[in-house]
Amino acid sequence: MKLENLISKGTNANVYRDGDIAIKVFNKDFPKTEVLNEALNTSRVEETGLDIPSISEVSIIDGQWAISMNFIEGKILYQLMKDNPDKLQSYIEQMVDLQLEIHSKRSPQLNKLKDKMVRQINSLDCIDNIKKYDLLTRLDGMPKHTKVCHGDFNPKNIIVSNDKLYVLDWVHASQGNASADAARTYLLLSLDDPKAADLYLDFFCKKSQTEKRYVQTWLPIVAAAQLTKNKPEERELLMKWLDVVEYE
Repeated sequence: MKLENLISKGTNANVYRDGDIAIKVFNKDFPKTEVLNEALNTSRVEETGLDIPSISEVSIIDGQWAISMNFIEGKILYQLMKDNPDKLQSYIEQMVDLQLEIHSKRSPQLNKLKDKMVRQINSLDCIDNIKKYDLLTRLDGMPKHTKVCHGDFNPKNIIVSNDKLYVLDWVHASQGNASADAARTYLLLSLDDPKAADLYLDFFCKKSQTEKRYVQTWLPIVAAAQLTKNKPEERELLMKWLDVVEYE
């Protein structure tokens, strides 16, 4: 297969369009287990009834692993927010409604979010053992929920098509606490646009009837998890966020 119509370029993969199919082609050195895990996660989420791009094939193209799924014509929400700042509140509200729909679903076979966070925190070498212990103790004390969590829910992973929102990239999907998922979204938004982040948190807490302070207790934990991405431009802010809420 000859891939010519490049529609998205990423760190680990590029996405091409072939008619009604989008083909995500991973870098040659990208682990096979990660590709298969993404395909499996996406399939499990699709089984919940959420309207997401449906995987049709996992294959190898010119020595590179690839996932094929149905193509959704539309615009990335992140770009729409930048192009239409007057509509920011409306976009954020739609985004929260979509996230709450995701959280209403259950998928018992997805990995547990808490287990993943424990592994991420333990893998960090930029914080000392005392800080790790504090974070792991806090994480262990959090309520154990089984809601579907996207794990990377932000405007760059949402396509708007005919006024309907679709979520992409389910590689980090898990089952766990919705407020942990919300705290991560808040953190990701804060790295780019603090105003949008605060607006998001207000809407999420109001619509989900969640105490803002409770979501904030997750922030040091999700900041530590985000540090494992090793993005130099995020490091300074994330290190500050490890202490954003005083430990009790």
